[in-house]
Amino acid sequence: MGTRLAVETLAARAAARLSRLARTGGGTTLPGKLLWKLDPAAIDALAARLPQGVALISATNGKTTTTAMVAEILGDGRRLAWNSSGANLVSGIASELLASPNAELGLFEVDEGALPEVARRVRPRTLMLGNLFRDQLDRYGELELIAERWRETVRRLGGTTTLVLNGDDPQVGDLARESTDAVTYGLDDPAQARSVLQHAADSRYCVRCGRPYEFAAAYVGHLGDYRCANCGHARPELQVVARSIELRGLESASFELVTPAGQTRVRLPLPGLYNVYNAVGAAALAHVLGAPLGEIRVGLERFGAAFGRFERIVAGDKTILVLLIKNPAGANEVIRTLEDGGAPPILLVALNDAIADGKDVSWIWDVDLEPLLARTDCLIASGGRAAELGVRCVYGGLPEASLEVQPELERALDRGLQLTPEHGELVVLPTYTAMLAIRRIFTQRGLVNPWWEKR
Repeated sequence: MGTRLAVETLAARAAARLSRLARTGGGTTLPGKLLWKLDPAAIDALAARLPQGVALISATNGKTTTTAMVAEILGDGRRLAWNSSGANLVSGIASELLASPNAELGLFEVDEGALPEVARRVRPRTLMLGNLFRDQLDRYGELELIAERWRETVRRLGGTTTLVLNGDDPQVGDLARESTDAVTYGLDDPAQARSVLQHAADSRYCVRCGRPYEFAAAYVGHLGDYRCANCGHARPELQVVARSIELRGLESASFELVTPAGQTRVRLPLPGLYNVYNAVGAAALAHVLGAPLGEIRVGLERFGAAFGRFERIVAGDKTILVLLIKNPAGANEVIRTLEDGGAPPILLVALNDAIADGKDVSWIWDVDLEPLLARTDCLIASGGRAAELGVRCVYGGLPEASLEVQPELERALDRGLQLTPEHGELVVLPTYTAMLAIRRIFTQRGLVNPWWEKR
């Protein structure tokens, strides 16, 4: 290590220690921000020192869970530099590189918009791209803009990076033509497909000629088995596939995992078709990184949900189930899973409009709330945009007598627990910053550890 880099990393690590002592959020990004200001090229140098290189994971939905699944599969056999806190901008990844001087492999989830810069810096050995959904339009623009930036990133990386792609997403699957050895994954179980394409589906039109796709199966939003009758553009052949899927309400899912190394039955301790997608993507990436099929199965079966994504917290004689929602596609899949498990009688939904959520909250009108509203006894609307959320729910058919608007999250949580019967469960659907705020409340009450300590 050069003298300059040694001094820079020493200063950044000292900042991380001070931040942790001050309990300002675990020092997750501060040291990386400092290093970035001192010398952006230091990130390149730190990444280049990893003997097994870097694997990057990006997607609109599911990147935190998928990355955590890969970390669980790889287990203790490798020393990982992994941004487990979810800090997925350049500063968060730089901080993790600083905190893991003895790591052998870098495993990083990356924000969709930050991917071009991160990839340019760390030169990944493997790049997994999971999906592209409409999300935070004020920050990202339409998803076609992100897709084009991803394509440019892939082209700049050239043949030095192995691509792992969700072939069920037209924008992502089309990137397979940029590489001769791309590994594609997806689902193949028409019994789990929706009968019609959802109105909130995004990639409806052919990425090559603009005509509407025909879907033989649509699983999550626009993810599925698609084909353009005009030009023939279609889902690529899949190398890693989930078949014979069984969904067990709010408890679990299982599927037959088919890979080039063989196949095995996976019993996933998470619910929902979207988590099957996360698991198959994690399996595909772990396969490329050299994990045996048996280790992939065992890792997936012992996996616990990433914080806030599907998390049960015990609060006295009651439980609280937290399910993150952040865009129409993700929210609709959470609702689908709740329907399968039985719609909750008491529901707390928290809608914020911070930068990390997206300032434009009009997306809630594209969420299919109606099935839940028809079966909920009381919905508590909370967060900074609680009033707008309440209006959406009333327009969706919720009786005004069944709606309570409480913008203050802690009061809303207490009210929800008050209404929840003994040994019952309160279901909480927060947007991203609302989820972090609720978790801070849980931490203050001693119900969970701080999220940055979950390693």
